[in-house]
Amino acid sequence: MNVPVLVTTFFAAAIEVIEMVAIVVAVGSTRSWRAALAGAGGGLVVLVALVAALGTALRTVPLAPIRLVVGALLLVFGLQWLRKGVLRIAAGGWAIGQGEEHVDEGDVPPDRFDWTGFVLSFKGVSLEGLEVAIIVVAVGGAAGALGSAVVGAAAAVVVLAAVGALTYRWIARIPRRALQLFVGALLSAFGTFWAGQGIGVGWPGDEVSLLGLVALYAGAGVGLLSLVRGWRRSASLESR
Repeated sequence: MNVPVLVTTFFAAAIEVIEMVAIVVAVGSTRSWRAALAGAGGGLVVLVALVAALGTALRTVPLAPIRLVVGALLLVFGLQWLRKGVLRIAAGGWAIGQGEEHVDEGDVPPDRFDWTGFVLSFKGVSLEGLEVAIIVVAVGGAAGALGSAVVGAAAAVVVLAAVGALTYRWIARIPRRALQLFVGALLSAFGTFWAGQGIGVGWPGDEVSLLGLVALYAGAGVGLLSLVRGWRRSASLESR
């Protein structure tokens, strides 16, 4: 076992796995856990098949167009969820909890499969998983210790997936509408980041810039919420 390769791969893969887990947890918390987990599972199956078929040739896969397509998709859905979160909070406040029996207009009924959540989770896991696979091949192949690299990446996936599972109870306490606004900001940030990478944007600090993007979109959402509430109050006074 090559310990330096294992540790290097663990931390390098952990950065990508954090993004993967964040998307799955976000989709599961606001849409459907069944769809989110099914999408994650489907993404992993496709990834395993791709790795088995290409092997070390994975290093030649062009990531830029994949990042652009996946990023654009996440940005579109993220902005839609951000908009819905703003409008729903402005109309009904923050009172509705995640665990309460309530379905907002436009939500998927419990007896139907949420294909939107499936696709978002699938694409997020596929893209981040592909980047993890490339890290494993690059680091492990260069050092002649592919097995150690695989163990390091697998450990990162297991540890961070466990952390994601443990956050569910905490997330369940957050009001659903507030969660939808935050997840909209989160997905919009990921979408902007990946689409930017796809067209060659060099983000300052790489993944660290995601924190700034999330803060930017969340701040914009809160600002829009204040504007919408003010507009509703003005419209209500004028109608009297």
